[in-house]
Amino acid sequence: MKQVIAMAIGRWKSLIVCVACSLTVGLGHAALFEDDEARQAILDLRQRVEKLRIDVEQTQSSGKDELGRGLLELQRQVELMRSDMAVMRGGNERLMKDLADLQQRYRDDQQSLSERLVNLEPTKVTVDGVEFSVGPAEKRDYETALAVFRKGDFPLAQTLFIEFLSRYPTTGYALTARFWLGNAQYATRAYKESMASFRTLIAKNPEHMRAPEAVLSVANCQLELKDAKGARSTLTDLIKAYPQSEAAIAAKERLASLK
Repeated sequence: MKQVIAMAIGRWKSLIVCVACSLTVGLGHAALFEDDEARQAILDLRQRVEKLRIDVEQTQSSGKDELGRGLLELQRQVELMRSDMAVMRGGNERLMKDLADLQQRYRDDQQSLSERLVNLEPTKVTVDGVEFSVGPAEKRDYETALAVFRKGDFPLAQTLFIEFLSRYPTTGYALTARFWLGNAQYATRAYKESMASFRTLIAKNPEHMRAPEAVLSVANCQLELKDAKGARSTLTDLIKAYPQSEAAIAAKERLASLK
């Protein structure tokens, strides 16, 4: 654009120079004409020069306007590009934030899933000298029933242990749960049911850690039921079967009091 304007202005300036030269020559030869004709010729030349000058200025003004419009358009395009870049930066920032949120959500979900899986995995426990694996719900239900028993709420503990044994018939807690169930039944004076629970423990595993106490508890139930003969027989069997146990010592004292 600038080159075009410069070329146009150059052409007009050349014309002005030529006219100026013509004017000078015309003035040199003015004497060849009569005064009126010479004056008229000079006036014509002056008018032509003035017209050329005006045309050049208009051309210059027009070129400036075109150049100004070009610069304004360029500036507008630059502003549009800046605006587009700002939008892209904003979009990138949102994408990065969304990605960060998704990554955090993924980590949280993974942790939550891991925790749930851990809660579902069996764990090893040792109860009354026996180690076995139990599920989380099984362990929770047993510990709940035992906690109720230790609080002294024997009717509720009796119900919870019965439900526990029904829900988990093959549980490793079975014999220990039978022992505590028998004690809860004894505490509620359900002596026959209590004897049945203790005898089940003894029959299933006479070597169980709680077996000597269970035999002694059977004898206590018999005494509560006024079966002194049966109690003596049970106490005698206890001393023979588990002579080194604390329950055997208690059985000897009990036998002595029955004579």
